[in-house]
Amino acid sequence: QVQLVDSGGGLVQAGGSLRLSCAASGRTFVGYAMGWFRQAPGKEREFVAAISWSGGSTYYADFVKGRSTISRDNAKNTVYLQMNSLKPEDTAVYYCTARTRGSYYSEASYDYWGQGTQVTVSS
Repeated sequence: QVQLVDSGGGLVQAGGSLRLSCAASGRTFVGYAMGWFRQAPGKEREFVAAISWSGGSTYYADFVKGRSTISRDNAKNTVYLQMNSLKPEDTAVYYCTARTRGSYYSEASYDYWGQGTQVTVSS
């Protein structure tokens, strides 16, 4: 088992920034690619970003490209999502997640999920 704890969400004005963090514990972090998904009210959960185990490969949804950066610190078992130029449509609960195989973009590929952290962007 891998336990994931998301944090860093909050209320921010449009154009502002937030950095989300996800701390992993339990079973070894080794070998897990990490991702972030989000779910807005009344909508399905959607892919935001992912990063390979080594950190050498990153993947982004089109709606965050150029505005967000995913990174990881394997020594700290932590993954980050830096979000800049936030928009009201970015308002959602953001979930950290971990996987060992399958598509980076597919929710079904992920094995473990954090509890979510709320991001609210005011206009």
